[in-house]
Amino acid sequence: MSEAPAWRIVLADDHTMVRTGLRALLEADPRCHVVGECGNLDKVAGTVVGASPDLVVLDIALGRENGLDAVPTLLGLPSAPRILVLTMHDDPGFAREALGRGAHGYLLKDAAAAELIRAIEVVMAGDTYLQPQLGAQLLRAEPVAGGLSERERDVLRLLARGHTNAEIAHELFISLRTVEAHRAGLRARLGAHHRSELVDAARRLGLLT
Repeated sequence: MSEAPAWRIVLADDHTMVRTGLRALLEADPRCHVVGECGNLDKVAGTVVGASPDLVVLDIALGRENGLDAVPTLLGLPSAPRILVLTMHDDPGFAREALGRGAHGYLLKDAAAAELIRAIEVVMAGDTYLQPQLGAQLLRAEPVAGGLSERERDVLRLLARGHTNAEIAHELFISLRTVEAHRAGLRARLGAHHRSELVDAARRLGLLT
C-alpha cells in the first residue's frame, strides 16, 4: 500500500525567523512539505500560484498589511488551497473575521507544536479548526452593534477621535502591530478607506457623542 503524498505547504509570515522555525517544525512530520515562503501581502498570491500548495499557513500581520485580505484571492484560485491562520492576535474578533472571510482554521502562535499539527490534520481533512480557548470566548461574547468586537469598537472610536496608532496602542495596552491589524480589518469590513469614512462609521454605531 503506497503512502499518501505529503501536504504541500506555503508559509506566509513577515518574520524570517518564524518561517524558519515553522519550516523545521513542520518538516519533522513526514506528512508536511514546505514548498514556498513569503513575507508580505503582495507576494502571497504569486507564491501560491507558483508553488501550488494544499495549505497556506497565514499570519494576519504581514508588515503593515492585513494578511486576511489575501484570503478571498486565494480561495478564488483554480486550485484553491486550504488556509490556516497562525497569529499572535488572541482577540476573538480576529478569529470571527478570519473564518467569516473563508479561512479554514485559526490558531495562536503560543500553541504547542502538537496543536499546530492537529490543526493542520483537521483543516486538511476538510473541517474547520478553531483554537478551543477562542471558541469559548466567541460563545461567551455578546453580539455588538455593527458586528464588531468590543476591542474593534474601542479602536474605531479612538481612530475617529483622531488618535494615532501609537496613541491607541498606549491607551488600550496593546501592541502597535495589533492596532495596525485592527485598523486594516475595520477598513475592509466597513468599506472605509479614508479617515472621514471611519468617523462616519463610528458616528453611525453611536461611538461618538
